[in-house]
Amino acid sequence: MKKVLFLFITFILVFKVNAQINTDKVLRIARNALYFEDYVLSIQYFNQVIKAKPYLAEPYFFRAIAKYNLDDFKGAEEDITLCIERNPFLVQAYQCRGAARQNMENYVGAIEDYNKGLEFKPEDRQLLINKAIADIQLKKYDDAEKDISLLMKYHPAYTPAYITRGGLYLEKGDTTKAMEDFNTSIKMDKYFGPSYAQRGLLKFQTHDLQGALADMNEAIRLEPKQAGYYINRGLVRYHLEDLRGAMSDYDIVASMEPNNLIARFNRGLLRSQVGDNNRAIEDFDVVISQEPDNYQAIYNRALLREETGDYKGAIKDFTSVIDEYPNFIPGYYARAEVKKKMKDNRGAEIDYWEAYKLNEKAASEKAKGNKVNGKGSSSDKTREQSDKNIDKFNKLVVYDKEEQEKSKYNNELRGRVQDKQVKVDLEPLFAISYYQKVEDLDNSTTRFNKILDEYNKTSGNKIKLIITNSETALTDEQATFHFSSIDEDSKKIEHNPSDAKTYFNRGTDFMVLRDFASAIEDYNKAIYYNPNFTLAYFNRAVVRYKQLETKDYTDDESLKTETTPSISFSIGTKGKSITPSDPKSVAPAKDDSRSYEYELIMRDYNMAIKTDPDFVYAYFNRGNLYCLQKDFKSAVLDYNEAIKLNPEFGEAYFNRGLTRLYLGDTERGVADMSKAGELGIINAYSIIKRMGTD
Repeated sequence: MKKVLFLFITFILVFKVNAQINTDKVLRIARNALYFEDYVLSIQYFNQVIKAKPYLAEPYFFRAIAKYNLDDFKGAEEDITLCIERNPFLVQAYQCRGAARQNMENYVGAIEDYNKGLEFKPEDRQLLINKAIADIQLKKYDDAEKDISLLMKYHPAYTPAYITRGGLYLEKGDTTKAMEDFNTSIKMDKYFGPSYAQRGLLKFQTHDLQGALADMNEAIRLEPKQAGYYINRGLVRYHLEDLRGAMSDYDIVASMEPNNLIARFNRGLLRSQVGDNNRAIEDFDVVISQEPDNYQAIYNRALLREETGDYKGAIKDFTSVIDEYPNFIPGYYARAEVKKKMKDNRGAEIDYWEAYKLNEKAASEKAKGNKVNGKGSSSDKTREQSDKNIDKFNKLVVYDKEEQEKSKYNNELRGRVQDKQVKVDLEPLFAISYYQKVEDLDNSTTRFNKILDEYNKTSGNKIKLIITNSETALTDEQATFHFSSIDEDSKKIEHNPSDAKTYFNRGTDFMVLRDFASAIEDYNKAIYYNPNFTLAYFNRAVVRYKQLETKDYTDDESLKTETTPSISFSIGTKGKSITPSDPKSVAPAKDDSRSYEYELIMRDYNMAIKTDPDFVYAYFNRGNLYCLQKDFKSAVLDYNEAIKLNPEFGEAYFNRGLTRLYLGDTERGVADMSKAGELGIINAYSIIKRMGTD
């Protein structure tokens, strides 16, 4: 769970590569995969480039980014070192290696890298804030304060700087100044979730539980996918004796992140308190499987095993704890009780006697004013995750201050490298694919479609195709499968070169493997042999857009973020309207080189609709394309048609609502947002709140 900030600005990183055509193609596909978070797949491609041309710096750098996102910090550090050996002038390389070292608790090495990066770019806010955090971790508070002062000098409106300084004041025990900084960060940007999360945690620590709950609620409203916020709200609710609410928060985290150990541990404790022993054991099993040395979890499981009659399991767990903590008195008493129930009176007597001797020793040490093993007792109901004191086995775990500090910058650290600013985005395009994100399965992003259902019955595919707007990265095994599938389809095409379905299947394999050029070639052939192939028109449009979306990112000669084809909005004044946050990214000029590419995409959606007028997703995607071209009225008409064909289409309500808000139709825009929220698009509620409070 350790995450350290670094901003990977590949868009301004220019490499001059004189490579053979094949190497260039593989590198481009690799960067496509990285752009779409296909980290495992991208590593496979980067491996090929490195094997062919090990003297290039670029593939090492990008492979390091992929490894970093997979939490392989050691591998990322090694790759960046190889990159720097080949090109020592890349600021982003020092930034990345510093972050990897920071995650491995090599704070001194991290600071060395940040200092080196600052030699090239002294005003870089990510380097400065990373360095400040590393200084805090080394308890070099004066150095950290200097870093933050410099950061504020260069970037006076940078909200995270105030949050970081607030965290610094907390470390120094100055809660008053910390609160001032958190309040300032909220005044500067009242839509920045981490500000509320940090202030809420401070209020919790200063026993303002109602204030803490209000701030946690707001943080979750603004960033509903941040697991740490739910964990800490669960703690607040627990202290407010809202056990049901606390349990609900941990259920949410467990559904978002099934292996989140804090949520599992806390939920296990709560379940044990209400007598749900078997399910509590299940939670502790998950924790122990991930952390075999989590003796707090082992001890709690031992107690529950005793309660459920699993005496052998309880003895095993108690013994494990006692072996690690030989002076833990409750462990001996508990094991003695279990031995007694098992009729092992001799063993029970030995444990009782050992506990008695330890008690006597503890009493003697207490009389002398000493602590046994340097451990004191705590009446608090919580402990930090890093606190391994076995005496706190029954304390709920709070998200560590350090983890809370880092989590504020999650969006700038991980995930899609193009999403580095908080935006109000349209719900994304739908595509015909094989996989989608597991956590989105409950949000109805996998949809039934008659024409696709019929195709799946006759396609000959080993995996059923789905329609989703939440595609996921491939695993190593999945990538291998699709490479193999391409080989099989190629053999089929040799025997039957006019089989449109085989071209479509192979094109979709190329698509999920991020080889967009090859995918388009196959969709071209599928359409050539079947001019009424609705799915081929639809997916060719999708892939053409993906190719356009990654063009700037993968083109070494034109890495300009402002021309990335996307649309986002910013809230207007007093909730009256909204405006595109970057007009240049919304509507290309008439002479823009993209105009022809947009026209090709539009033609494909038109053909998909012509060949199947009920294909609802073509209307939705075309509506998004109209938004990109700033033709918002046409977009609304397409969203209307999509909703007419599917009245439960939450994404269409959301996008129509956002578009109507831009057009100044606030009443109907908010109504659409309300319906979208009802249908599971949770971001809609944040928009509604913003429109009502500005």
